[in-house]
Amino acid sequence: MAAPPKLIAVEEFFGPPVRSRALLSPDGTTVAYLAPWRGRLNVFLRELDSDWTAPDDGPGAATGVRRITSDARRSIDTFFWSVDGRHLLFHQDADGDENWHLHRADPARPAEPAVDLTPFEGVRLLGTQLPPDRPGTAFVQLNARRPDLIDFFELDLTTGGLTLIAENPGDVLTWLRTPDRLLAFTMEGGDHVLSEWAAGDLRPITRLLGADQPMGVAPTVLTPDGTGLWIGSPRGTDRTRLVRVDLDSGEQTDVDDHPVFDLDTPRPEADPRFGSSLILHPGTGELLGARYLGARQEIHALDPHFAAVLPRLAELSDGDLAHVSCDSTAQRWVVDFTHDRDPGVTWFYDHATGQARLLFRPFPHLDPATLAPVTPITVTARDGLALPCHLTLPVGVEPRGLPTVLLVHGGPWYRDSWCYDPEVQLLANRGYAVLQVNFRGSTGYGKAHMQAAIGQFAGRMHDDLIDALDWAVERGYADPDRVAIYGCSYGGYAALVGAAFTPDRFAAAVSYTGMSDLVDLVRSVVPFARRAVAPNFLSYIGDPDDPRQEADMLARSPVNRVDDITAPMLLIHGANDVRVHRRHSDRVVDALRARGAEVEYLLNESEGHWFVNPDSNIELYRTLERFLARHLGGRSSTAS
Repeated sequence: MAAPPKLIAVEEFFGPPVRSRALLSPDGTTVAYLAPWRGRLNVFLRELDSDWTAPDDGPGAATGVRRITSDARRSIDTFFWSVDGRHLLFHQDADGDENWHLHRADPARPAEPAVDLTPFEGVRLLGTQLPPDRPGTAFVQLNARRPDLIDFFELDLTTGGLTLIAENPGDVLTWLRTPDRLLAFTMEGGDHVLSEWAAGDLRPITRLLGADQPMGVAPTVLTPDGTGLWIGSPRGTDRTRLVRVDLDSGEQTDVDDHPVFDLDTPRPEADPRFGSSLILHPGTGELLGARYLGARQEIHALDPHFAAVLPRLAELSDGDLAHVSCDSTAQRWVVDFTHDRDPGVTWFYDHATGQARLLFRPFPHLDPATLAPVTPITVTARDGLALPCHLTLPVGVEPRGLPTVLLVHGGPWYRDSWCYDPEVQLLANRGYAVLQVNFRGSTGYGKAHMQAAIGQFAGRMHDDLIDALDWAVERGYADPDRVAIYGCSYGGYAALVGAAFTPDRFAAAVSYTGMSDLVDLVRSVVPFARRAVAPNFLSYIGDPDDPRQEADMLARSPVNRVDDITAPMLLIHGANDVRVHRRHSDRVVDALRARGAEVEYLLNESEGHWFVNPDSNIELYRTLERFLARHLGGRSSTAS
């Protein structure tokens, strides 16, 4: 057995990437990407044919590089070209409050400051649509009039002029514009209703079951002719397939499916780290391909030209194709890849010439050979349900009796997958086995797997985690006396449940923005989203307005079982979290401290539900590695 690899500093995992998220301009000559400036990720532009080995800034910088945003407060995460390539648009919030604004930067005038196109205090941008037939226009959804109502506007990208198109009558959750009609989604009896908006009236087109799609209908993409809508649908089946909804008749017609896998949704639509489930032509909106995800990704080419391009792209990496961008002719492509040990390597491919070249690796200092393979496995739960899992074992260590971290994903309407995750690699580098479980309620494994979680918060959802842990112990990977449970959001709740409901199983627990009170969680949903919680929170967790359900929710809330917690705890929270208010952690910390229990609390005043800035994440993971080393005995690069 080889020796364990050298300790990789927290900064090497969680410092800013050299570059990331490259997007090719519509004319195929320029690449927009993120790169650090003053410790924050900002948008840079450079000519595609420039020397990519030269730095973006400072001495020796490549010619033709332009930084077009200058945000020294908060890293930029989401950006995109306008249809005609005249503007670079990006989203930004304030310290994690999720009140996103749409900003415009001018590629031709990099010295000019970016313009806030939705400069309204306390207002959230809830959707941006860039219509191919109106390249100088964006259609945006804003709750500017009332916090609980989303109105629809036309935005002139050049002047910033904003024109009201439709005022929400009170029940519209989201809007979508076609060239000749306006569509609206509402909720009725827990189901999603797609309607046409005409002169203030709603004409129902089709009803989509909320039980099938608890987090909303995703994706929702207009066909180029404006007569249909491509969506992911499990209607009549267990698996989500791609269908076309006719906007006149409401009929669903199958477009594509996979015999075993779900269409990879809703995760990519909710998480910009992953490429969208549908691959579209950026200029015409034509459907090029669809992604399906099992243990690994499969892409179905749905366009003859893309069918010729896809195999050439796949040859560039043994990873899974992730973000995809191309020019308006679909000849020049800039793409990156998901890989368990090589994050986001980015390539250029020219289909006209067949030439390809590596543009950059986001973290060139990380050697894939020293990182840990992520292995998909399947565990059977006590009631027979198959649980897709991922096991990551530290390199250079006998895989027996290891300190182990049970790492629980958020959502719970989400899934872990085979990919590079800096959390996983940090933990493996410190000597921990890492076990990730796609417990019931996780998406991507069929409708029955997801719906098996209804009413099972702190019940069978937690049993699934324990069953997977038992599997790792029985096979000798995990030392049962050195196990920590850790997660973010729902995963933080799961960590609190683990510590409070099964205290004998865990030597330590870490809750990162986890909810501790299910009644408080449901009652404090942000105003514009309250009508949308029927198929998810109310169905899966409970309705606090029903006294019997409220009592059950309180019984499943870890804040009411704090006296049962015996393991040391670390709680992490962003002070500006609008999804899970900081009081969920405050109350647990106060109760533990009141009885002299061992607890640490990291509260970040400049972050929200997920920490974004590199220095915030470096502080978080330094704290985490010290905590785990102290209580599980893993390696640490910092003094405890």
